[in-house]
Amino acid sequence: MKTDIEIAQEAVLEPIQKVAARLGIPEEEVEFYGRYKAKLSDAYLRSIQNNPQGKLILVTAINPTPAGEGKTTTSVGLGQAFGRLHKKAVIALREPSLGPCFGIKGGASGGGYSQVVPMEDLNLHFTGDFHAVTSANNLLAALLDNHIHQGNALQIDPGQVVWKRCMDMNDRALRNIVIGLGSKTDGVVREDHFVITVASEIMAILCLAEDMADLKNRLSRIVVAYNYAGEPVTAGDLKAVGAMAALLKDALKPNLIQTLEHTPAIVHGGPFANIAHGCNSVRATKAALRMADYVITEAGFGADLGAEKFFDIKCRMAGLKPDAAVLVATVRALKYNGGAAKAELAREDLSALQRGISNLEKHIENLQKYGVPVVVALNSFVTDTEAETEFVRTFCEERGCEFALSQVWEKGGAGGIELAEKVLKTLEEKPSCYRPLYDEKLPIREKIETIAGQIYGADGVTYSAAAEKQIRKLEELGFGELPVCMAKTQYSLSDDPALLGRPSGFKINVREVYVSAGAGFVVALTGTVMTMPGLSRNPAAYGIDVDADGKITGLF
Repeated sequence: MKTDIEIAQEAVLEPIQKVAARLGIPEEEVEFYGRYKAKLSDAYLRSIQNNPQGKLILVTAINPTPAGEGKTTTSVGLGQAFGRLHKKAVIALREPSLGPCFGIKGGASGGGYSQVVPMEDLNLHFTGDFHAVTSANNLLAALLDNHIHQGNALQIDPGQVVWKRCMDMNDRALRNIVIGLGSKTDGVVREDHFVITVASEIMAILCLAEDMADLKNRLSRIVVAYNYAGEPVTAGDLKAVGAMAALLKDALKPNLIQTLEHTPAIVHGGPFANIAHGCNSVRATKAALRMADYVITEAGFGADLGAEKFFDIKCRMAGLKPDAAVLVATVRALKYNGGAAKAELAREDLSALQRGISNLEKHIENLQKYGVPVVVALNSFVTDTEAETEFVRTFCEERGCEFALSQVWEKGGAGGIELAEKVLKTLEEKPSCYRPLYDEKLPIREKIETIAGQIYGADGVTYSAAAEKQIRKLEELGFGELPVCMAKTQYSLSDDPALLGRPSGFKINVREVYVSAGAGFVVALTGTVMTMPGLSRNPAAYGIDVDADGKITGLF
């Protein structure tokens, strides 16, 4: 079997203006980044605001495992299948981060014959959006330290600087650093920190902003530090907003590319779901809804992270009403959740499957709490047996879910026809009654405990002394009525990555709470989750290369 990158490189792509034309986008409203990538102009986005709105379909998954689930592959394949059924569909995805590409997870362009292309461009620099976010983030950091160095008129307490620098790479050595060493002219000595770019509040702001005015308003609200009186100091106070917005001007525009079967794909923004809100941009999703009858989008990692934040943060803020959710699982991953060893996942094991399917069961229950009908997509592997597939099918149908076998990795859109037909049936027969999980006006602790109890299945929440103090301060400062963005391991419903399946009898530990005032949510860090990942012993970077003709190998 060919590798993903080999399949992508052999594909015959359509010029991007042809993809745009099928959506009715005038060529003068397409800003070209080469032959196969483009941005959509602000004028075009304004022109479609009153178009009829299509159906919004969220693709999410069970908790990720080393066995793989194929969420993005399913999203792409479903969009291609809609095209084969002569439905006008657009896929709306996040952009990949360089950290996972060179780390252990790989890229995020799908796989097999269900990919968005050009795959190498998307997984590397693409249209420069992430570089713009990194630059804007670090400009704000530079202006902050320069202000302190130049006399500190705002009386910023160097010990209470909360704004961190960022880089789109896994680099654990930058988590905790000291800056300003050297002579007096080299700045004020203080402890500093880096986060990965996708965890920057700038990324969240880019993805939640409706337009340039909203972007600038959100940037101005960013809390960068506290002064000696304990009052917040913002990016607006530092006069940083205009220059940051200038860096983000083009990054604010959604990107248009295509799938292997030429289905239009709008790929824009990329916050991680384990440490940020995990969804593509509001601008991209809303544009897609005005351009097509069906929009397939996804949220990062498992439904306990990405889908919860999609419903409780993105949809709440943007006024979106999702019509259906596709929940992706594999027999292999369910057996892994049931205790089967990774080396034994190819062998039929109904006992492990029966134990591990509790993870799928919990995610079905969680999605149904939002009033959104659920279709389970079982991503097919050649090692799956008929008995295993039928066990999962019966399990899902007994819980009121449509079920479909997905073969999009192997067959592209043709392998997603069954899934597309089940989604269409669900949209016709089961109206969505979407509602958020909690009232954002509840106290911060109550919102955290609602998510922990109802979505994770925790018995309760414990707080570090620092977290309790931070919650009190945030509520005193008027941030108590914001939604909560939980930062948690993606590998378990709990905050312990080793607890697989559907764990019980555990508590969630909250160690730190801070506000992303520009994004409009409060972040709660749980367990040992890191906002700057590290590389593994054998990172994917070891296998990536480029030949004398510029052909890249090793990306996946």
